[in-house]
Amino acid sequence: MILFLLNIGLALIWAILTGLFSPANLAAGFILGYFVLRAARRIMKPSQYFNTLPNFFEFAGYFIWELILANLRLAYDVLTPRHRMRPRVLALPLDTKTDGETTLLATLISLTPGTLSLDVSADRSMLYVHAMYASDPDAVRRAIKKGLEKRVIDLIRGTERS
Repeated sequence: MILFLLNIGLALIWAILTGLFSPANLAAGFILGYFVLRAARRIMKPSQYFNTLPNFFEFAGYFIWELILANLRLAYDVLTPRHRMRPRVLALPLDTKTDGETTLLATLISLTPGTLSLDVSADRSMLYVHAMYASDPDAVRRAIKKGLEKRVIDLIRGTERS
């Protein structure tokens, strides 16, 4: 958290030095500050910040792409005469360990058109999801586990993506 605040401080210093306080210039200062901190990390204490920030941008890009695809699929199904929906309720085994990870995963699943998180089992090992396009339930489970759940875990725990 300290490195993140330091990075924001470097972005503000950049904006002051350039005399331009636009969002684009602040973003440029943030990116420049990140690389300065990354270059200086050998003289600082070890931190997960350098794993978390790239994971965040990779996660945000992945989620936005999935959101666009889900919206296009749903719009296509609504606008064409033949409906391709095969709704099912699926039990998704969870690899998440904390309530925060599970909550974030369930929220992101619910935000994606065509899926809705319904419930978590009492022992927190299963998440029940309603999927509108689940002609192959195993494919839907794999897509959530290898896509969204893996990225949520990497983001929260600050691990490097393989």
